[in-house]
Amino acid sequence: MNLVRGFPRRPGRAMAEATALVVAAVVAFPLYWMVLSAFKPAGEIQSDEPRPWTLTPSLDSFRRVFGQQEFGRYFLNSLVVACSVVIVSALIAFLAATAVTRFRFRFRTTLLIMFLVAQTVPVEALTIPLFFLMRDFGQLNTLGSLILPHIAFSLPFAIWMLRGFVKAVPEALEEAAYIDGASRARFLWQILFPLVFPGLVATSVFSFISAWNDFLFAKSFIISDTSQSTLPMALLVFYKPDEPDWGGVMAASTVMTIPVLIFFVLVQRRLVSGLGGAVKE
Repeated sequence: MNLVRGFPRRPGRAMAEATALVVAAVVAFPLYWMVLSAFKPAGEIQSDEPRPWTLTPSLDSFRRVFGQQEFGRYFLNSLVVACSVVIVSALIAFLAATAVTRFRFRFRTTLLIMFLVAQTVPVEALTIPLFFLMRDFGQLNTLGSLILPHIAFSLPFAIWMLRGFVKAVPEALEEAAYIDGASRARFLWQILFPLVFPGLVATSVFSFISAWNDFLFAKSFIISDTSQSTLPMALLVFYKPDEPDWGGVMAASTVMTIPVLIFFVLVQRRLVSGLGGAVKE
């Protein structure tokens, strides 16, 4: 009987797995082509008959990338911006999500709606007002002009997401902690924080990728001081309208992608393990 019931499911499962493989191949193909182009010699990149393989891989494109004097500084600047955005936005979002979930105050619903509306505003529409704001505060040509906007844009999503994690923690647990003599600060950091850590991890992924790959703010706010530029700006060194260095562009893009993939893999493991523990509880 189990075989009869299980038999019709096999074609559907095989179809789902085949569809997943096709979707994964389509999504991964641009990354494959980027890495392949980074290792291709210049002659194959400029060939009129591109091939999805190379028999003569070369590291010349990577040598040109790492040969740039400012590349290390760009990498460090991107790391400082991304890490600052992740840490500050996670801390503020955790406290804000706790406040809007655990406390009752006037205009709480209005505030949550404003967080949601903020997500619908295009970043491009706010770039010019932010430029004048950064100019008035004297933050142009500084890493602060990149950190502050990214924190502001990542907070609404982070607060909305963490609100669900905080709400899932039973209030009885909080009351039991207070009965046992725990202060509000101790409950917040020693009990609630570990329980909502999976949500913090998920929001950190969003914040890190958004800040790391930013080009719009870096191009708009870093005008004259190139020492404050980030990695996306380094791509402009290899892109020339007359004769673009596509090998350099692809090699630099590959180098930019590696830290993001490493960060995502490490954080994803923590996220999966945290969610698994939450389900068991």
